[in-house]
Amino acid sequence: MLRSFLIGLVAGQRGITPLAVTAAGARQGTLPASVPLQRLIGNRFVAGGSVALAAAEMAGDKMKSAPDRVVPAGLFVRTLTSAYAGAAMAPRGQRAAGAAVAAVTALGASYIGWRLRCAAMKRWGQTRTGFVEDALVLGSGLAIALSGPDRR
Repeated sequence: MLRSFLIGLVAGQRGITPLAVTAAGARQGTLPASVPLQRLIGNRFVAGGSVALAAAEMAGDKMKSAPDRVVPAGLFVRTLTSAYAGAAMAPRGQRAAGAAVAAVTALGASYIGWRLRCAAMKRWGQTRTGFVEDALVLGSGLAIALSGPDRR
């Protein structure tokens, strides 16, 4: 259940990254056996698409017109992606709990991360803080998704 909680922290900062790193986990075989939609999310085209969307989200975050992560649409996306990723990271029989843990964590982390980022932007600006946040989110997301035992 720890991986579900941690992926919820990632989703609180970037909404699409959980899908991209879950796709990486599916392709590497580090997700629990028989994860729902594992073959679909692990498909190279679907995985590539999720990576492209995550990269676009990260690029868009640096724009002055980027909406705050706590707008309803952003929270909705984070809830969905974190729930799927949290379920995928949870052991069989605990997937519903993993989805709930990740979704609740993502919602709380969205507000905390938003406040921290706003404070950091006053000192270092939007672009620099965005790149630092991206590195932390992507690095930790990959570490979480690829840390499971090999299930091939």
